[in-house]
Amino acid sequence: MLNLNILDGPVVLGLYILSALSLFFVLSRRPLRGYLRPAVTGLLGGVLLGTAMKLLLVDGLNLFGGPVSETVTALFIIGCGALGMTLSGLYKSRWPRKAGSLGGALIIALTLTLAINATYGLNPTVAAFLHINTDPAAALVAANPPATSAQTQPPLSSWSPPPDMPAHGTTGQLADANAIPNPASGFPARNAEIYYPPAALVKNPPALPFLLMMMGQPGDPTAKNIAAVLDQIAANHHGLAPIVIVADQLSDPTKDPLCLDTALGKAETYLMKDVTSWARSHLNILPNPAAWTIAGYSNGGQCANYFGAKYPALWGNILDVSGIEYAGAEQSTTVLKQIFAGNQQAYDAVKPAHIMAATRYADSTAIYTAGEKDAALVDVQQRMAHAASSAGITTHYVTIPGADHGVTALDGGLTAGFKLLYPRLGLSTSTP
Repeated sequence: MLNLNILDGPVVLGLYILSALSLFFVLSRRPLRGYLRPAVTGLLGGVLLGTAMKLLLVDGLNLFGGPVSETVTALFIIGCGALGMTLSGLYKSRWPRKAGSLGGALIIALTLTLAINATYGLNPTVAAFLHINTDPAAALVAANPPATSAQTQPPLSSWSPPPDMPAHGTTGQLADANAIPNPASGFPARNAEIYYPPAALVKNPPALPFLLMMMGQPGDPTAKNIAAVLDQIAANHHGLAPIVIVADQLSDPTKDPLCLDTALGKAETYLMKDVTSWARSHLNILPNPAAWTIAGYSNGGQCANYFGAKYPALWGNILDVSGIEYAGAEQSTTVLKQIFAGNQQAYDAVKPAHIMAATRYADSTAIYTAGEKDAALVDVQQRMAHAASSAGITTHYVTIPGADHGVTALDGGLTAGFKLLYPRLGLSTSTP
């Protein structure tokens, strides 16, 4: 049940059919003329209510913490209209019809929820939608001893894989004995996930670049998307790709600790000390900053940009996929008051553009991407690219054609980013 596909397939199709039947049920009353006015009134009332809710909750209060696409807006308003029309069946009806109308409204509400979820495409199963991780625990690949580590190996671009190298990498939770501890931060992170590319799974594997990834909010530290993208690219590059940890910067999908050390938790210390210390001691990775990438999507993109700007001696590369502008940008007035006690100077000090303006970067690369249909973040990412370039960072900005703020932006941004990063990471001599 938890792994049931809720993006497409028979279950979703069945709900669409039941929703259509629910609307037909409302219009099946006889004589129709006497009940048509309540049905139309319910439809129009639902549309007006849906529009008002969008204007208040999304445009006014920004309760969803990020952009909402035109498709989602249209689905929501149409769905509210359908709900209003279905509930009109309660008007001057007997209990059997009232029960049918209420049941139909529940079906339409569920269908609307799944339709909006499918538009974003980030939660393909019931488990993912409920933020339950059903992925298996990862089997760790032993790291090479320090004496034989990456400084002495030949260039990765000249590496030849053995015949028994697997065609695909592996992913899994870092759970139980392999969970990343938090001695420095005490941050209650959920289990991270890891991706080992094919080249990491052979006997005597080469040391590989390292990438730390963070997902959006609400969201989960899943490696599925980045693993699929890297598997495709690695297939054309002798199985080579970074070893990836997808870490949890939230602790809870409903919370946003801002990737800072605050009363909400020491997310920054967890990611910059606990996670990186574990990676150094447990993974067969290259040690130099040019081989280390900090990456993120949406909320995680902001985190990546912040960490890359603040810690250039640790992270030589930034991959910011549809990231928001700075910590708490969606509700900056509330964050300023509650987290920074009204101290605007302190708040400005953690904004990536502010950090970049005060720092010079000797050997850093930054890549910013945004979906073509995500107009607000196209503007944000272009401004961030300008700030990075002005600070001396080698900078790239990519608009992802046809993408919004969902899975199309995530997968497209990762693909575009790695095409630019592969030569920088020594994984190819040209873009994939």
